[in-house]
Amino acid sequence: MTNVTWKVEGMTCGHCKQAVERAVEGTGASAQVDLAAKQVTISYDESKVKPEQIREAIEDQGYDVV
Repeated sequence: MTNVTWKVEGMTCGHCKQAVERAVEGTGASAQVDLAAKQVTISYDESKVKPEQIREAIEDQGYDVV
């Protein structure tokens, strides 16, 4: 498993947290959002999902991965 932590702009509430976590989980990865730090920590299997797919899933929800 690979672990990464990304800054995500635009998350402000519990709904945002759920939206990002569900988007990441929809790619086959797992996510833990820290709203205060505006970060998401992602665990994924490189043989099953690529970072670009995860980033796109988050951005499709209206958030900016920086």
